[in-house]
Amino acid sequence: MSDRARRLANAIEPVVGQVYFSPECHEEYVALGFNPSPADAEGVALPDGPAYFTSRGSLMGQVPGELVAAAFAVFNPEIVVPLVQMGWTLTDAATICEARTRGAVAQLVRILGEKPEGIDRANELLEVAVEPLRPEGKPLYAGVRAQGLPGDPMGDFWRRGDLLREFRGDAHTAAWTTAGFDATEIGLLTELFWGLPMRTYVRSRAWSDAQLDAAEARLEARGLVKDGGFTELGRTIRGDVEMATDLQMRPALEAVGDDFDELVAIIEPWSAAVREANGYLKSTISLTGSR
Repeated sequence: MSDRARRLANAIEPVVGQVYFSPECHEEYVALGFNPSPADAEGVALPDGPAYFTSRGSLMGQVPGELVAAAFAVFNPEIVVPLVQMGWTLTDAATICEARTRGAVAQLVRILGEKPEGIDRANELLEVAVEPLRPEGKPLYAGVRAQGLPGDPMGDFWRRGDLLREFRGDAHTAAWTTAGFDATEIGLLTELFWGLPMRTYVRSRAWSDAQLDAAEARLEARGLVKDGGFTELGRTIRGDVEMATDLQMRPALEAVGDDFDELVAIIEPWSAAVREANGYLKSTISLTGSR
């Protein structure tokens, strides 16, 4: 179950998460008054902060920055709240949510074509996968559900993939908060879980050195990290968080059943093509500055 959950997550991530790096999305947001992409990471256009928080937050409606910070969970609310407040001075939720969808689908069409081979079958299987997923405790997943389907093959594929992506993200938040971690602590542990040095990727979540110092001290006091690395206990507990996340994907995986391999075999080449076209980050370290 866990292996399948992670393989599915890895398969859909670039082809769905490309919405945050899509030049077409950035152009849509600029037209609404946001700034253009501020930088690139190995050729991938990074999102403008206010546009990112406002566009993804718009899934939940015209909500305050405090709610966006709570749902996204891993970002510093001291940054999120004012950026969302600024975003709502430029646009409204319905307008930017529609722009988000247009930009995401436009990049996929540009890279993969309007109707790549297998998309009808992928839509059929993703519909089966998302049908049993329930919204309770899943704010971003519920927000995606509220949008409905765009009505074209590529748009429907992307929306269904976003349902799975946000469901897993909400599930992950439930798993690490249940394990007793806060956002700074899980950020540091996740870097180690991914094989990265501490205080690299987590900096993209806008936490200060003082906040990360305090988080590392708490993890050391719990016996989870030592000298900038995992203890045996820390590695086990962080692994348990991922396992708890995986197990919440059980309804989708059981629904797809024996068609799982067929589904990921369709999607994985598309995700590889999106990466190759600089539509998504080449790897996690792209945001760390490491080489």
